[in-house]
Amino acid sequence: MKSKKKVLFIDTTHPYLIDGLKSLGFECDHFDSFTKSEYETIIHNYFGIIIRSKFSLDKAFLEKAKKLAFIARVGSGMENVDTGYAEARGISCLNAPEGNRDAVGEHATGILLALLNHMVKADGQFRHGIWKREENRGMEIMGKTVAIIGYGNTGSAFAQRLKGFQANVIAYDKYKSDFSDDYVREVTMAEIFREADILSMHVPLTDETKYLIDDKYISRFEKNIFIINTSRGKVVKTSALVGNLKSGKVSGAALDVLEYENLSFEDLRQKEFDKDFSWLADAENVILSPHVAGLTHESYLKLAEVIFEKIKAINIY
Repeated sequence: MKSKKKVLFIDTTHPYLIDGLKSLGFECDHFDSFTKSEYETIIHNYFGIIIRSKFSLDKAFLEKAKKLAFIARVGSGMENVDTGYAEARGISCLNAPEGNRDAVGEHATGILLALLNHMVKADGQFRHGIWKREENRGMEIMGKTVAIIGYGNTGSAFAQRLKGFQANVIAYDKYKSDFSDDYVREVTMAEIFREADILSMHVPLTDETKYLIDDKYISRFEKNIFIINTSRGKVVKTSALVGNLKSGKVSGAALDVLEYENLSFEDLRQKEFDKDFSWLADAENVILSPHVAGLTHESYLKLAEVIFEKIKAINIY
């Protein structure tokens, strides 16, 4: 009897994906307590890997995966996978940005509303018996220019949700062109710097985007701006953000991600906390959430469904 091809689940995911792969004839294994070095001792047995962000699949690890045909990340970014080496070996690298695009689009809209209307600050005050109306006077999205950097899955989902607010939505994407549609107008970076009131980041973490938002970048905006980041923490240089929040150049920030996150996104590297993190944590014009923009009950299933369809489409089973 021919043995089944084995898939290693390094992270947990929705049971839909396990059931789907089993229906295709795969054998699925998951060893929750294993360390990376322990996985290295068994990876030569596996045809596929399912991962989120538990650790990096670097060249040294992948060299031991002699049978590997695919790597599937149940999420969007692929910065924890050496895709260059994997693809050179003929290993298919799959991800699922379609699965949580709606979740991120909604979250970005929500934290923008909360930021402009002082919702978190006012809620905290009111719970302590402090009733301040004038100090919590908000701003409307209507009429503002919202600039989106990166017009892929999440950037376009955010733009779609802004349509009903009657904002001027513009976008720049270095790797796309001719994408103007009913929701957004494609522009140059020069126009972004000239027109933006609100800046929202929707880019992957790469060598190009690491610390893209620094002092020099922020200084090029002609207006004072609000910054939203639901992409990756290291896209924004925290020290530069704090400095510009203090000066007023940045009017406020809503951050679902921080540069202090561990690779797994499950916690923070607390030993690296500094005065900038402490300042952000205390700032009334900053909203923080723990990398949950794409983490909804609905996206949990959608991500698994997208990955299953992509594995099935490469026809390797």
